[in-house]
Amino acid sequence: MLAGLLFATHDADDRPDRLTATLPFGGATLIEYQARQLIAAGASQIIVLVARLTPELMGALNRISRRGVAVDPVRDASEAAGKLHPLARVVMLADGLVATQPTVTALAGEGGDALLVTSGQDAPSSFERVGGGMAWAGVARLDARRIVELAAMPPDYDPQSTLVRVADAAGATHVPLPDAALRDGHGIDHASHALDWRGRRVVAATVSARRGWFDRLVVARLARLVVPALVARSVPGVVVAAAAGTVGALGAAAVMLGWVRLGLMLGVISALGFAVGAALGSLRDEPGIAKVHDWGVALVPAVMVLLLARAISGATGDGAAWGVAAALLANAALAERAMRQREGWWGSPPAYLLVATVLAWLSLPLAGLVLASIYATLTLGAAIEALRR
Repeated sequence: MLAGLLFATHDADDRPDRLTATLPFGGATLIEYQARQLIAAGASQIIVLVARLTPELMGALNRISRRGVAVDPVRDASEAAGKLHPLARVVMLADGLVATQPTVTALAGEGGDALLVTSGQDAPSSFERVGGGMAWAGVARLDARRIVELAAMPPDYDPQSTLVRVADAAGATHVPLPDAALRDGHGIDHASHALDWRGRRVVAATVSARRGWFDRLVVARLARLVVPALVARSVPGVVVAAAAGTVGALGAAAVMLGWVRLGLMLGVISALGFAVGAALGSLRDEPGIAKVHDWGVALVPAVMVLLLARAISGATGDGAAWGVAAALLANAALAERAMRQREGWWGSPPAYLLVATVLAWLSLPLAGLVLASIYATLTLGAAIEALRR
């Protein structure tokens, strides 16, 4: 059994009326972001050691509990020990920690005590120093017995720091923090402006981690610019979906009216808007909205391909374009179904539309459909071979 241990004890440096855990982060609060990471890593129970139950914290804990996990706020280590299964593995995240999902997941596996560490010489001052000239980077895997040991100590000991010391003294494995994690925003802060900066870095890292050239080179660059602004202004995902859908509808109308190049370009912009909305939904942990955007990413290119085939057939008087479009859509759908993860050169619905759009702007619309269809066929073949392996 995997349990998570979070802390809501430190007051924000620039907001003394707020706990760091309840500062805004990623469209919600920091503690909700941390809880989502623990749940994604497999935690079925989350224990929160609190200094005081503020209205903001109670609201955050209530929203976390809606995800189907047990959420237990406790006042001290004795209460925490009473809530834990004696054989549980506990993943502890530091108060004020911002980390990426792979970093948290790496410490959630089977094994004994482990501390995420980095060189004490180069570590930020917010990282606590441990043995061997290292500094604790805010994530630890603990045996449930460590919580029991903490409960037996004087109550005035700092629980987070003491748990790190106890685990280190018990011979906890030191797991090095990847250098890239610091660049991606990993750190511990207790000020809202610092958390805002780290949130921007985490957004960029999350989107950039997607596989496939279109996501990494096009969607990620756009999301780095747009998503932090959307989060800061609390723009709902529904609004993003409505805007992307409106652009797509205008693009479809333009193609039907004969403005094929303009319409295809608007279709690409619409697909990008839905892709950015999907990233925003994932960051805010809104699976319903993210699913709507994912459907938009697939449907807009499909509609634009069919309308392009209609325009070409109307201009040439034959049905060749319809056959090519049908092959493109069939191969693209099967490829999406077959792939477990998208490799670097593999296509995606917006990528196929982009290929067709570029050649349409070069006055080669039918060649664009043919090339996009060949691309989808190659992607399908590669996805099938990956499944066979």
